[in-house]
Amino acid sequence: MICENHTQVTEFILRGFTNKPEMQVSLFVLFLVIYTVTLLGNFLIVTVSIMDPALQTPMYFFLRNLSLLEVCFTLVMVPKMLVDLVSQRKSISFVGCGIQMYFFFFFGSSECFLLSMMAYDRFVAICNPLRYSVIMNRSLCLWMAVGSWMSGVPVSMLQTAWLMAHPFCGPSTIDHFFCDGPPVLKLVTEDTTMYEMQALASTLLFIMFPFSLILVSYTRIIKTILMMPSATGRQKAFSTCSSHLIVVSLFYGTASLTYLRPKSNQSPESKKLVSLSYTVITPMLNPIIYSLRNNEVKGAVKRMITRKVLQKLDVL
Repeated sequence: MICENHTQVTEFILRGFTNKPEMQVSLFVLFLVIYTVTLLGNFLIVTVSIMDPALQTPMYFFLRNLSLLEVCFTLVMVPKMLVDLVSQRKSISFVGCGIQMYFFFFFGSSECFLLSMMAYDRFVAICNPLRYSVIMNRSLCLWMAVGSWMSGVPVSMLQTAWLMAHPFCGPSTIDHFFCDGPPVLKLVTEDTTMYEMQALASTLLFIMFPFSLILVSYTRIIKTILMMPSATGRQKAFSTCSSHLIVVSLFYGTASLTYLRPKSNQSPESKKLVSLSYTVITPMLNPIIYSLRNNEVKGAVKRMITRKVLQKLDVL
């Protein structure tokens, strides 16, 4: 179908959060602070996990990849959102919208699979500790990380190409702060039943399948922990998983509310808050969660700061 009596949309207007100038300035400052904390926190995790010899394990290798993914994930949306908050015209080209949507789906799907790989790493560490270094060797970890990153390619290409191939002949205002699938889908001027069925199938495959792997891994982990005779051992084993469990709950809990029902009757404002939680808030919280709840990371940060201070003192 082509736009017979209307012009095909060449750009979209992002409605964002509010049109009130005073609110826009406050939101700009708030999100700028959050974005700065997100970048600093995730780059700190990457730097520490590379430099500290005590963190050269598969667990921190995957954590480093997660932090890099979070930086890329926020880079797709937050800078554009900040610009829109201080701009009169909040527009994005048709092609730009497709590109933003592609990378959003790409990094989001990749994170789903990376979280499942991290769950498998914890499963091997707790349920098969004697063979952990043999099973989780450098080669396997590398392939698991590459597979997680590349897993986002098929779903992002299919979802984006199919959705953007639909005719957009009518309204061009996206009631959202970035080009997400569900709000863009509402602007399509033909029946989208087939696409919605495909989107639901993709969601089940690329969100629920990794989540099922996480669920199976933690079922085995909890069973193993409960069988441990020592209370100290149980506490130590659970502490190595708690940070990952919190991150998984935050990410999957909010993402599933949006993508399991692409045309739900939720109000646009509530959808924006849900999207904000997993696109902006969760990437900021992840390094905080892993830093505050992990003594090895805290120790590595202290050692890095101490080295820097001693180096400066030597120079003086």
